Amino acid sequence: MNANPKQAYLTAVLVSTTFFAATIVQAAETLPSWNDGKARQSILDFVAKVTKEGSPEFVPPAERIATFDNDGTLWAEQPLYFQLFFALERVKVLAPEHPEWKTKEPFASVLKGDLKSALAGGAPALLAIVGETQAGLTTEEYATVVKEWLAAARNPKTGKLFTEMAVSADGGASRLFARQRLFKTFIVSGGGNEFMRTFADETYGIPPEQVIGSSGKLQFELRDGKPALVKQPELFFYDDKDAKPIAIQTFIGRRPIAAFGNSDGDLQMLQWTCSGPGARFCLYVHHTDAVREFAYDRKSSIGQLDKGLDEAQAQGWTIVDMMDDWKTIYLTDQK
Repeated sequence: MNANPKQAYLTAVLVSTTFFAATIVQAAETLPSWNDGKARQSILDFVAKVTKEGSPEFVPPAERIATFDNDGTLWAEQPLYFQLFFALERVKVLAPEHPEWKTKEPFASVLKGDLKSALAGGAPALLAIVGETQAGLTTEEYATVVKEWLAAARNPKTGKLFTEMAVSADGGASRLFARQRLFKTFIVSGGGNEFMRTFADETYGIPPEQVIGSSGKLQFELRDGKPALVKQPELFFYDDKDAKPIAIQTFIGRRPIAAFGNSDGDLQMLQWTCSGPGARFCLYVHHTDAVREFAYDRKSSIGQLDKGLDEAQAQGWTIVDMMDDWKTIYLTDQK
């Protein structure tokens, strides 16, 4: 990648630690991918009031938890979820080892190049593809395979590496942020946790232990006399919709004071976050830019934003209009 992601990323709420003593010019430098406007200012105002000691809405550092969806929020998600692209490629790679896939759905349709038929089975078909193509790998082997794929695979619409489609405008200086302890950030996403952990630290500056996603079952085994955790085809936990606040409570143990998403799958996370006491901040990314990225919302089969858009408008949450609010879209578009 052309830019250092850790110096450029972590959603708008993170801003820069220099914000509090910053001039207007310095504040602009902390969010170089944003246009001045209501959305940007709402972020700056929230960060100022919860982090400035003496403020009536000051929040102690330990309670400053921010959660971020990944697909469609921290990186793009069109024309298919990026992890699904990976799983579909794995079907082709592993096909010689599974002759039964030639007649077994959804694998038969994948091998024929008929993606519409392959995914006609909905979530069960998708989970079967993801589960079967990772089964039998140790967690270390799986991470290696994912990293090798991410290093070469490109989005068919943009031609960019998938990690190059991290959204630059959702950024702040993550290393500086972490040192100053403005917030502790977590990814809470429907994507696989082991998949996201392979790139989250390098791309966003979020360490693997702060990544919560869907997960398959693991099995402890001894391989060549050494302990290993081996991925199984069965689903253990699907981190979407109402499961997101449950996962936050289960794995973090604190209600966030800020949450970021882009779809109806994030709605319950935002509702739970902004229904708590004290200062709260919820933000929806609205994909409105068909030229620089993708434009979709209520009718989309990927990242549908329908009930969430209505709720955000009714509750007064921040809605980012990608076309109007962001100067640049992808991390690699920054100069």
